[in-house]
This record gives sequence, structure tokens and C-alpha cells, in this order.
Amino acid sequence: MQTAPLGRTGMDITRVGFGAWAIGGADWANGWGAQDDEESVRAIRYAVEAGVNWIDTAGVYGLGHSEEVVARALRDFAGADRPYVFTKGGLVWDESDRQRQSDRIGAPASIRRDVESSLRRLEVERIDLFQMHWPAEDGTPVEEYWQTFRDLVDEGKLRAAGLSNHDVKQLEAAEAVGHVDSLQPPFSLIRRDAAADVIPWSAEHVTGVIVYSPMASGLLTGSFTAERAHALGDDDWRSRSPQFTGDGLRRNLALVEDLRPIAERKGVTVAALAVAWTLTFPGVTAAIVGARRPSQIDGWLPAAGLRLDDADLDDIAAAVTAHGAGTGPLRP
Repeated sequence: MQTAPLGRTGMDITRVGFGAWAIGGADWANGWGAQDDEESVRAIRYAVEAGVNWIDTAGVYGLGHSEEVVARALRDFAGADRPYVFTKGGLVWDESDRQRQSDRIGAPASIRRDVESSLRRLEVERIDLFQMHWPAEDGTPVEEYWQTFRDLVDEGKLRAAGLSNHDVKQLEAAEAVGHVDSLQPPFSLIRRDAAADVIPWSAEHVTGVIVYSPMASGLLTGSFTAERAHALGDDDWRSRSPQFTGDGLRRNLALVEDLRPIAERKGVTVAALAVAWTLTFPGVTAAIVGARRPSQIDGWLPAAGLRLDDADLDDIAAAVTAHGAGTGPLRP
């Protein structure tokens, strides 16, 4: 499977990676509903055996549960067969109120606790990439928590360090302290703003970029329907999202129908087309793609090697424009 260098980290990663948000399961504020752990383990193993060489998770996914499932799935992989594991911290939750949104904490002592907790749950001695999940809201300056990240790299706890959901100003502040190894922004056909600012910034600074939600949390898979949206339970965060309800849902599903003939002529699913579109942008290293069962992986794996020409990109841009989906650049 095609790989690309993740900035200056020395890691060459496959153009698509396995996203482990949904396998955190239900019973927390941003869960995706009930999830079978055995199915999760099979999905992760299937992706790795198919050639995917990195997994993205976070401490907050399932309030620690996703990391534990990832560790379980990877126990039998060693050496060159073992994928990189990327995770995130900086979100502190309350075990006594699992539905409460986590606090965004950047205090150095808290970041260090997050790292130690992730090391334990992932059953590793060093984390390949640890990222600040969101900018801190506890008053800790970017420069202060980023210094902690760089210190943890120097101490050998982390191989590389990155930022997720940070803007250009915050990236600049961090870069002044020490190099930002990677950035993780949201990026999809219906959420394109990163292509106008943080992705070009990253390309200029040789910062790797792994984009998340390239299939818009399921909307751009080609298999999502209005019926499925209406059936989402209260334990699935998407049931409360404007993209999955009302006019937003109708617009997004109409866009998928216009993408379908483009995908068909390329011989791939709408999911693969949507993911491949994100990979056409200069500066994007790879895309995080979620799956809850092995069968879903076959739908997006071809994105890693799919080439979109000018005609494809023009047709995709026309479809997005016709339905007024999202904001941001329409093509590279």
C-alpha cells in the first residue's frame, strides 16, 4: 500500500489509517452507540492485515475504552508487522458523570498524567504520536503545553508530538517553541476550511497532516440513508448533529447521489471517492478512516491508491456547489 512521510518524524505511513473513535462504544458524551468489542478487534486486525500501518485513537474515546481495545487487537503483532499507534490527550473526564463533556486541560501535570494513562492502556513503553486533542481552555498557553509535549519526546515517552483542531495562530505559537510534527484537522467534502489555512501552513513547515472524518462520520459512505439517520439513538452523538438532521441531512444525501456516478466510473465506492478527494490536496499526508466491522474496510481501502484527474475534480466540485454543501476550497 502506498505510503507517505509523516512530516519529519521518520515514519512513513499508509495514505489511509484506521480510526478508532467509534469503537469507544456508547456510555459517554460523544459515543456512536453500542459497539461489539469482538467486532472492533476483528476490524482492526483486518485493516492491519490488509496493509494499513497506523491506528488513530484517543484517551477520551469511550473514556479509555478505545485505547484498551486497540491494545487487545494488536497484542499478536510485533516488529515490522505492528502498526504505529497514534493517540491524543488533553481532555479530562469525570467518571461519575460519563455523559458530561470533558474539560480541555493543558496544565503540564495533567498532560503527563494523560500520557502515562495512554501508555498503560495501550500496553506500550513509547507512543508513536501523541497529540493535543483540542486547544486548552484552562488558561494554559499553547506555548506552555507544547513545551511539555516536546519535553516528553526528549524523555522518550513519545516518538513524535502533534496538535489536533488547532488554528494557524496556535500552530505558529507552538512552532516557535519546537517543531510541530503533525496536525490533525477535520477535512471532508462538506467540511473543507482546513484547505484554506492549516493544511497550507503545514505543507510550508513540513508538518505532517492526518485529516479526520473524511467520510463526514458516515454521511459520505454511500450507504447512509435518511432512515438510518432517523433511527440513530440518543447514545449516538450524530443524532444531535445538524448535518444528520433536517435540511443538512437532505443536502448531504443529495450530494452523495451526485457523487455516485463519479465513483462508479472510477470503479470504487462513494466512500473511497470521498477519502481520495482529501488526499489530492498538497500537504495532506493521510486520512483517518473509521470502521466498526471488517466489511466496512473494503469500501474505503481503495482510496489509498485512487487517482483523481481534473475531470473528476471538476465533477466533484460541481456536485458540491450544486447542493451548497459546506465551505472552503472545492479542489486543490
